[in-house]
Amino acid sequence: MEIYVPDIYQEDIYKLDYDALASRGIKCLIFDLDNTLVTINEKLPRKENKELFKSLKEKGFKIYIVSNSIRSRVKPFHEELKVEYLPSAKKPNIEKLNNLVKNSKFGLDEIAMIGDSMMDDVVCGNMIGITTILLDQISKREFPLAKLRRFKEKKIQKKLRNKDLFTKGRYYV
Repeated sequence: MEIYVPDIYQEDIYKLDYDALASRGIKCLIFDLDNTLVTINEKLPRKENKELFKSLKEKGFKIYIVSNSIRSRVKPFHEELKVEYLPSAKKPNIEKLNNLVKNSKFGLDEIAMIGDSMMDDVVCGNMIGITTILLDQISKREFPLAKLRRFKEKKIQKKLRNKDLFTKGRYYV
């Protein structure tokens, strides 16, 4: 069950303590797109996304967007935010993300995966061995496959709560 437990759990990308991440040795941030940075209907980054990413780059972080969405969905965010991206990642399958990690100049202990899905982002990051950060989803509106995963995720969260391993809404760093 530990494969589902994030290292850090926070409300959203704006409440994360990026200075604390840097002090832990994190140099590379991998963000999920849908329901992590923006809702599924938004076609471009929000003003707040741009400001945050500018600040993170100034702090020295390397940033990637890794999404299960197709290239045409992710590319506008890559262009507007001026960060690297990996579309059609097929999370929780680790193959594509693992290749990205291996080809980066960072060690596993220097990379954090940030996303709203325990089933995709946390499992994928934990299987690779990088820091995992789970956020609450921005919106309840989701793609159909994501809805199915959320249903399974709720069952897993109940088991984790019963074992006192993870409780939704109890934030920690």
